[in-house]
Formats: sequence, C-alpha cells, structure tokens
Amino acid sequence: MRRASGFERTLDGYRLRMREEREKSLSLSPEEFSRRRDEFLLPVGEEVGEFLIDLAIGLQAKRIVELGTSYGFSTLYLAEAARRTGGRVATYDLSTDKQAYARDRMGEAGLGGFIDWRCGDALEMLRREEAPIDLVLLDIWKDLYVPSFEIFYPKLGPGAVVVADNMYQPENARADAERYRKIVRTKKDIEAVTLPIGNGVDIARRTGS
Repeated sequence: MRRASGFERTLDGYRLRMREEREKSLSLSPEEFSRRRDEFLLPVGEEVGEFLIDLAIGLQAKRIVELGTSYGFSTLYLAEAARRTGGRVATYDLSTDKQAYARDRMGEAGLGGFIDWRCGDALEMLRREEAPIDLVLLDIWKDLYVPSFEIFYPKLGPGAVVVADNMYQPENARADAERYRKIVRTKKDIEAVTLPIGNGVDIARRTGS
C-alpha cells in the first residue's frame, strides 16, 4: 500500500528540523542543552519509525497507544501504520504546544483522522484507556516508564507488543531503563528482548490466548 500523500513531505520537514537542531545543539553546553531540551525534537529516528510501521502491520494493530507525542515524529509513523491496519493511535503528552505542533504536521501528512489526542497527565488518563491495546510506544519521561507500564499492562491484548525507547541513550536515562526492563521481565506472560536500533529499544510481547 502506498503511503499517505503527505507522509514524505512531512518527514522531509522533520529531517530539516533535525539537521538545524543538530547544528544548534553543537553550540550549547551540556547544561544549557539540558535546560532547553524541550525545544528539540529528540526523535526515535527513522530506523525505529520504520520498525514501528512493520511491527504494527505484522500485528494488524487496531488500538495503538503512544506515550510521549512530543513534536509528532513517531506519531507520523504510528498514524501511517494505523491507516494501513484500519486502526487508531491514542497519543499522550503533557504539553499543549507540542501536541499543537504535532497536530499541524499530521494534518499536513493527511493522517490526522487516525489519531486521538490526549493532553494532560498520562498516568491519570491511561486508567481510562480502553482495552485491548495491541501496540504501545513508550517514550515519555523515563521515571514514568514503570508506573505507566503497570497501568497499561492489564489492558494489553494477547500478542500485544510494547516498544520502549532510550534503553541505551541518553546515558542519564540508563538507570530508569534498567529498572523498567527488570519489572517487565517479572511478568510471567511477557517475553522481552532489547534491540540495538536507534537509542536502544526494548520489545516486550504479551503471550497467551
């Protein structure tokens, strides 16, 4: 199936922004970059994006949850996947400004109709998310990975997959990432593996019928 008419144009816009931000970041000290990190895309990257599309199609995922819209880079890929599977993406973020930017980009891509926007406290809103969930992208503040997982874990359908980003990078997130991986692997009906793509992604699949 051909991609949505505006997908590549929107992706090109993100690529341009990433190049500009890469140059800008080189002029900032680590401390200043940390203070201004919300200004930057900090995307999962195209390799992970393509992986998400292939995974969602392989699962025929109908209910997709994204925790961490940010500026919409990964939302673009998940929405394209939902278009192909006949599903929908529920994407969560605390920032109204970031989601507004993402909404505009998804409209340009012709994919806005496949997305439900959730803006606010993800932990509170997740409790109201309908089950079964087929695919989750976990890419919010890393100290929220474990509490988020514990909320949506009971809502995962059989064969559902959770993709958690930033397992290896940035370095200051590794402790939270390791804590998350340990908790996931305590669940008897979860199989998990960490893949060295992008910043490192953990892939957890719920088994059972």
